[in-house]
Amino acid sequence: MQKSQDRDSSDLSSKVALSQTKQLPPFIDFPEDLPVSECRAEIQNALAQHQVIIVAGETGSGKTTQLPKICLAMGRGQDKMIAHTQPRRIAAVSVAKRIAQELKTEVGQLVAYQVRFNERSGPRSQIKLMTDGILLAETQRDPLLKRYDTIIIDEAHERSLNIDFLLGFLKNLLPKRPDLKVIITSATIDAERFAEHFKDAEGRPAQLIEVSGRMYPVEIRYQREDSYGAVSDDGDEDNEQPDLSEMISDAVSECIRSGPGDILVFLPGEREIREAAEVLRQVNQQGLEVLPLFARMSQADQERIFKPSTNLRRVILATNVAETSLTVPGIRFVVDSGLARVKRYSWRNKVEQLQIEPISKAAANQRAGRCGRLGPGICIRLYSEEDFKRRPDYTDPEVLRSSLASVILRMKALRLHDIEAFPFVDKPSGRAIADGYHLLQELGALNEHNRLTSTGRMLSRLPLDPKIARMILAAKEHHCLTEMCIIAAALSIQDPRERPFEAQEASTQAHAKFRDKESEFISYLKLWSWYQEQYESRESNRKLQRQLRKEFLSPLRLREWQDIHQQIRQLVEEQQWRFNQVDATYEELHRALLSGLLGNIGLRSESVREYEGARGIRFVVHPSSYLQRRAAKWIMAAELVETTRLFARTVARVEPQWIEQAGRHLLKKLYSEPHFDPRRGQVMVYERATLYGLQLYQGRKISYARLDPAHARELFIREALVAGAIRQNLPFLTHNLRLIEEIEHLEHKSRRQDILVDDELIYRFYDQYIPQDMHQVATLEHWYKNLSSAEQAQLKLNKDELMRHEAAGISTEQFPKYLELDGLSLKLTYHFEPGSPKDGVTMEVPVYALKQINPIHTQWLVPGMLKEKVALLLRSLPQRLRRHCVPIPDYAEQFVEAVSAAPALKEKPLLSVLIDDIWQQTRVRVQSTDFKEETIPPHLSMIYKVVDEHGRMLSSSRNLALLKAEHAPAAEQSFKELLGEDRGTQATLEDHQHISSWDFGELPELLELKRGRQTVVGYPALVDQGNDCRIDVFDELHEATAAHRQGLIRLFKIALKEQIRYLSKNLKALPQLGMLYLSLGTQEELQEEIIDCALIQSCLATPWPSDEASFNERVRDAKGRFGLLLQEVIRLLQQIMNEWATALKKLNLIKAHKKAYEDISQQLNTLIYKGFVSRVDYNILQHYPRYLRAVQLRIDKLKNDPSRDQHLMHDVQLLQSKYQRRLSQLKGVPDPQMDEFAYLLQELRVALFAQELRTPMPVSVKRLEKAWHSMSH
Repeated sequence: MQKSQDRDSSDLSSKVALSQTKQLPPFIDFPEDLPVSECRAEIQNALAQHQVIIVAGETGSGKTTQLPKICLAMGRGQDKMIAHTQPRRIAAVSVAKRIAQELKTEVGQLVAYQVRFNERSGPRSQIKLMTDGILLAETQRDPLLKRYDTIIIDEAHERSLNIDFLLGFLKNLLPKRPDLKVIITSATIDAERFAEHFKDAEGRPAQLIEVSGRMYPVEIRYQREDSYGAVSDDGDEDNEQPDLSEMISDAVSECIRSGPGDILVFLPGEREIREAAEVLRQVNQQGLEVLPLFARMSQADQERIFKPSTNLRRVILATNVAETSLTVPGIRFVVDSGLARVKRYSWRNKVEQLQIEPISKAAANQRAGRCGRLGPGICIRLYSEEDFKRRPDYTDPEVLRSSLASVILRMKALRLHDIEAFPFVDKPSGRAIADGYHLLQELGALNEHNRLTSTGRMLSRLPLDPKIARMILAAKEHHCLTEMCIIAAALSIQDPRERPFEAQEASTQAHAKFRDKESEFISYLKLWSWYQEQYESRESNRKLQRQLRKEFLSPLRLREWQDIHQQIRQLVEEQQWRFNQVDATYEELHRALLSGLLGNIGLRSESVREYEGARGIRFVVHPSSYLQRRAAKWIMAAELVETTRLFARTVARVEPQWIEQAGRHLLKKLYSEPHFDPRRGQVMVYERATLYGLQLYQGRKISYARLDPAHARELFIREALVAGAIRQNLPFLTHNLRLIEEIEHLEHKSRRQDILVDDELIYRFYDQYIPQDMHQVATLEHWYKNLSSAEQAQLKLNKDELMRHEAAGISTEQFPKYLELDGLSLKLTYHFEPGSPKDGVTMEVPVYALKQINPIHTQWLVPGMLKEKVALLLRSLPQRLRRHCVPIPDYAEQFVEAVSAAPALKEKPLLSVLIDDIWQQTRVRVQSTDFKEETIPPHLSMIYKVVDEHGRMLSSSRNLALLKAEHAPAAEQSFKELLGEDRGTQATLEDHQHISSWDFGELPELLELKRGRQTVVGYPALVDQGNDCRIDVFDELHEATAAHRQGLIRLFKIALKEQIRYLSKNLKALPQLGMLYLSLGTQEELQEEIIDCALIQSCLATPWPSDEASFNERVRDAKGRFGLLLQEVIRLLQQIMNEWATALKKLNLIKAHKKAYEDISQQLNTLIYKGFVSRVDYNILQHYPRYLRAVQLRIDKLKNDPSRDQHLMHDVQLLQSKYQRRLSQLKGVPDPQMDEFAYLLQELRVALFAQELRTPMPVSVKRLEKAWHSMSH
């Protein structure tokens, strides 16, 4: 090889004379100090013999600047150009300048360049520098790349998306262009893979030429195992890591101790750079200049890196931008954190993720190589050698971590192979390809078959990101092209607003003028407008730049914004689209933006600052956004980026209706509950729409006929005609529904659903006449009107067609429409639906008459239901009793006939009358507790429906006592209003407000008050006022009775006041009783109770006096017996109080038995309380001494057998708790059944705990349970 190079040295000297054509310079100079110059002959020979060659060499070998010159020296680039691609715009421009300088020509002449929206070229240009994306874009207009005879793909090892696409494109292009030469340059990374990719038809890899770099030895120093960014065997980062900034500081100190030279520190991101810079400045190393280096830096800051202005030793804190793209001069030391912030695209979440990841071995070696350019260097890796060995060999190509939408769109436009068959160096995953297709479908560029749409063809002609191109296309439709071009250009560059770490607050204030309260996209428009004003009124460019920097704005990015905006406008003008002259509205602009950002919408969740995004993701608005605290319900974002968490950047408020319109081709619609809508007169269905899992609306009604006309017709017939939901008046339907209603009433009364024919038969009847396309009322009416009289008559049903059989025995007498009760005419309705709360007969009760309803009367229901109820009551009897009433149906029928013949029997409880009848018929004694009323079906108990004065239902229940308690205030108020309407009664009441003797004539038992067709009964009563009485009228008998009792006691006290005064002075036992009563009340209060109790016994025997004569007669009788009765009450009270006192003493001895102590205390409090002497019925009061002795015996037995007591107490408390719950539900409304049950509970305690004291009747837990179930619920 060396001899061959010597033979060619005369032809390939350092200065080569070329033919004197106008296209070529006279000499091409190849610097001898560049390693690539030494391989020039080998490269020329390989390129002459092969269509593709791979040139692998480290950075600094000179391959970037010398390869195009070698091609030029070979005579290439004369008829066609030499294309030379670079990954970055700055590199394309700087390389073009460097080559032009070496060829002693100006940029734009022999050497040209083109980057996005910026081109400098001329007719003599033979070498054209460009970005990868520019060459990729040219393939759309020139699929064979006929303008070029040589293509150099530089820095191919970076494996950007554009590079990989070009490599695949060129592989397909080479057989079609045998004259085309391709040079792939790369660092040593992946060179063999490129050679394999471009193997020839015979399977031989492409020629690989390795060029040595200008490298000096580099010493690698590793840190300990628990270092920062270490990777475990499973690839996860350690949970606990040392502080990165401190490790950087220690490593810098180590470099300083090792010798002179600048230090390059590799960090993953800007935040880490700022934190490390802060730590280094705090340490304040003498003679150090700390400089950051990252892509978003201003131009002025970047120039400080490449043009040192001081003699201080520099520490450059850089991201991975300094690995290969930029060469930082003067570097002797490298500190490698081993981390980089890598952008990955999540195919699952459809978001870009900027995650900090451990770098590959290849990237680590590239970083280390940065300190071996000037002499021997030192690289300190902040991780262990074992960690390094565990890392992947290479960084993932961008194609394996990117969205492929742009590539797919271009391939479709170029009519290339599908991406699945495209020859990528590293084939993308099927998931990534599917994601690219999905995005293009989202944008409307591809249809469901992945074929290019008209929208897609338009987008492919716009060399922009597909999302941005889609926004511009939508802006044409929404008349906002002027604004959209500005925003599209802004989204294509880095944000021109700078926020230096040391001046964040100042920059925030400076940028406040651009804020918009609802949209950060509009902030771009405000910034643009402000900048244009400043630009047009500038005195000089220098002053404008100073002003911009003062406002924390990047002049370079603003100029780039202007340039891109101009180019986008030119693209729009080329399409001959018209710009809007009137400012676009907020809605127009954001509707257009939505068309490209449908995957970035968000719905605010219950957590105000968190949003639910597409496909189940959750994100928050980035803290730097001033809209973070203005949480709109729906937002869209220009981008979703995941760092520490998923953030939305550049956000704006949107409405769900806009999203629905923009994403209509993507909506998933679900339909539910098809039904006939009487108001609309047609069958409707509820529609629910979601976009990527986010619900845009639900419950929207649409015509069901559009989706399923056949089923819509069926539902129309079933619901509109058969069920009668139709509102319009159609004669045939009115007739048919009236017949059906009559037959349904018969069914409810007979409690049989076998009279009316099945709905299916009625449906079939209509189905044979209704046209097939009929599914709404409007067309039905029109059709019906055009029928002949005979055809209209065919649509009418007759009763025989609707009835399966006759409904015998269903008469108004058996099932009346109204029930007459004490002057009230109460409406009845019947309903047959077992299990439903409406099953049975319902009585409508006006609230003012509620308290007047006597449950005794409603127990009898209606004649047509009484036989069934009686039969079931008889069946509930024990067999020993039931056998006397067989056959039960005959007995029940005979009983109903007997009651019908004697209506007065219905004034008594049904069970009482039935028990008497059984005795008369069979001479068998039956107790009420023998009936198992709990087995009687609910429909045989009356339902009470309480309505107000307007007929509106207030509530409904089978429990009359509960309804009375619930509506007591309303019923009382309604009754008072009714009472006030009767002027005569009102006058009588006003005349009798202070009564001290019976001088008001006869007190009637009741008063009749009229309201319409209803007669309401009022109950007059005397009301005790302390010193006298008054007459009042009550709406319920028990309230009147209670008040009248106290009123009579007051009148008798006044009539017998002399005798009472005398006897009261001679109550010798009173002081002793008063001492025992002291815990309940005073002696004077006890004396009043004793007198009241004696008066009740002497004067209030039933019937109570109702006129003056009967009252005076009671007074005369009482004068002779009152004293004896008073002494009898005192003797009984002495027994009660003494037994009570004894029980209390014994109770204190069993406090250790907590549950028994509490139970007995509750029992004693129930028996003995303030006022019990006069309030408790005297017949029950006489049993009190026995109840209290039973308590004492229980306490005595408890000491010997606590477990027995606990067992018995459990049985009692189960019943006691039921009683207490019911008592609280009654809210003070008296219930005789409850009073009786309370008496039985006391007798049960005697029977269980003190059997030796005996009870007046048999009692047991089982008997009380039966008694409880027999009570009306």
